Amino acid sequence: MSTPIIQLKHVTLRYGQLEVVKDINLNVKRGETKIILGPSGAGKSTILKAILGLLRPLSGEILIDGQEISNLPERDLVKVRIRMAMVFQHGALFDSMTVGENVSYRLRELGLADKATIEGRVKEVLKFVGLQDAVGLKPAELSGGMKKRVAIARALAPDPEIFLFDEPTVGLDPINFFNIEQLIVKLQKKKKATIVIVTHDVDSAMHLADSIVMLHDRKFIFEGSPADLKHHQDKRVRAFLDPASVYSFD
Repeated sequence: MSTPIIQLKHVTLRYGQLEVVKDINLNVKRGETKIILGPSGAGKSTILKAILGLLRPLSGEILIDGQEISNLPERDLVKVRIRMAMVFQHGALFDSMTVGENVSYRLRELGLADKATIEGRVKEVLKFVGLQDAVGLKPAELSGGMKKRVAIARALAPDPEIFLFDEPTVGLDPINFFNIEQLIVKLQKKKKATIVIVTHDVDSAMHLADSIVMLHDRKFIFEGSPADLKHHQDKRVRAFLDPASVYSFD
């Protein structure tokens, strides 16, 4: 059996003075879409920051393709991060830059290609997300859904192996919600990418996941397929999936 491309071994993470996850284990297989499901504020986004090497664990190990990254110096972390891309919750686009400049930013900053190659790559990834005509627009001229698609194009530009999504559908209307889900499915099918998504949206998790872990009170209390989650009988899981079945205000 091949080594998981992402491994967390007995990892404890602290954000400020708050211990947000405690002694968690996580394996993500190459080409898998893994959903980290849980309520807002549970620490899901903190896990993504640790995978990127932006936050060092209090204890435990984080391995990317077998390489332990927790104690790497920043210059070596840059080499690991080039294999990953993060799509932030609110897009995190640079307001002063055009769409094309946002998408090409990482390629330019890291000197990954010449100008002509970068221009071609920008056109390619904007076409992938259906925004090839928006290259000269500024973020202020985009809808929320378009900003999310530009953020995905920017993540795609360096052709990473691993995509990390932080609440990719939050705050979107139903049409844009559907469009972003379909883009993630397209990444799965056409790019064979490894994808980790943190979300509190159960329906989205069910549609997109190969496997799901559920975070509750600093621990993973479930791991399995969407079908397994649907029929899981743990009361904490049932309360999250169907609050009406547990809580009554009569």
